[in-house]
Amino acid sequence: MAAYTKCFDPSGARFGVPTFPWQFAPDGYATRRQLRERGLRPGGQPVAAQVLRHHRGRKSGYQVAYLYREDLAKPVRPMTSRKWGALALAMHARRTCPKCQVTYSYCLPTSLGMCVLCAYPDEYQRK
Repeated sequence: MAAYTKCFDPSGARFGVPTFPWQFAPDGYATRRQLRERGLRPGGQPVAAQVLRHHRGRKSGYQVAYLYREDLAKPVRPMTSRKWGALALAMHARRTCPKCQVTYSYCLPTSLGMCVLCAYPDEYQRK
């Protein structure tokens, strides 16, 4: 019960915005992902509230999810053919190794900056 009271601030006096415990947000608020599932986007509105839960792995001790008002949300803009083309080019670039120019069926690891075969050539030589 103590964790509930630390995260409950409906007036916004402690955190600056109305704050609720995880899974206790009132109706009419939604996260970005929840809005997207409903075919909506925040549409430039500011954060209306937040939900918190304790998280030992974070520096602040809390995990935060920002909430937006559903009644002020706008519909998602439809994808145009130009946007689809730009997205396809971006995904092609993420799947192409800059060193050997081979295009893979998956996105290359950004930690290596190239495909695994080019990053570790000695380990993957044909025997």
